[in-house]
Amino acid sequence: MDNDFLLNISQIIDISCVKSNHTLEEIDKMIAAARKYQFICAFALPSFTPHLLEKLKDEPNIKVGGAVGFPSGGDTTEAKVFQAKELIAMGCNELDMVMNITHLKSQNYQTVFNDIKAVVDAAGKAPVKAILEVTVLTNEEIVKASNIAVEAGVSYVKTGTGWMNKPTTVDHIRLINETIKNKAKIKAAGGIKDLDTLITMAKAGCSRFGLGLNSAISIIEKAMQY
Repeated sequence: MDNDFLLNISQIIDISCVKSNHTLEEIDKMIAAARKYQFICAFALPSFTPHLLEKLKDEPNIKVGGAVGFPSGGDTTEAKVFQAKELIAMGCNELDMVMNITHLKSQNYQTVFNDIKAVVDAAGKAPVKAILEVTVLTNEEIVKASNIAVEAGVSYVKTGTGWMNKPTTVDHIRLINETIKNKAKIKAAGGIKDLDTLITMAKAGCSRFGLGLNSAISIIEKAMQY
């Protein structure tokens, strides 16, 4: 990648604290990092989203994202729609929603489509990223889920929540990219811990990355050395 890519790398990184064991202290550290490095977007679980919005209200270049259906995607569609509307009303600029993984694996494809489409509609003009959780899917299921998400109108197909033990791989990015063919963008999340991996995924077609606090800082500081 060229120097411009490395200089602007903060603009493709969403920093997040979205696990159940993240403390308010860790969320505040994430907020401080978002301020320092000007990451494009910051995420917390919904009960902490008001705190995030308050702390970043004077940072016009940092978006705040809302997490819908975390981490399983197994909420009812009505619950996801309520959550999406609530988060948008709070002031969230983007939504990352977990698709209904169980229904996908059960081949209830219309239900999966309806679930995603309902959240896209509820979000209005705010971009929605549909999370597939690729590490628990077969390649065939990834292809099917990617196509459904695009048909439902998402802005991004996202690989994972970051809750899984296995990482997103470059092969996952290549498969999604080959499937959706620029009909939506790709966001990678889950186990991306170094700059080389991020660069390789970017070359494979990924344009946004969801990173935890430590990984985000490590990657951007490495990029700044070039």
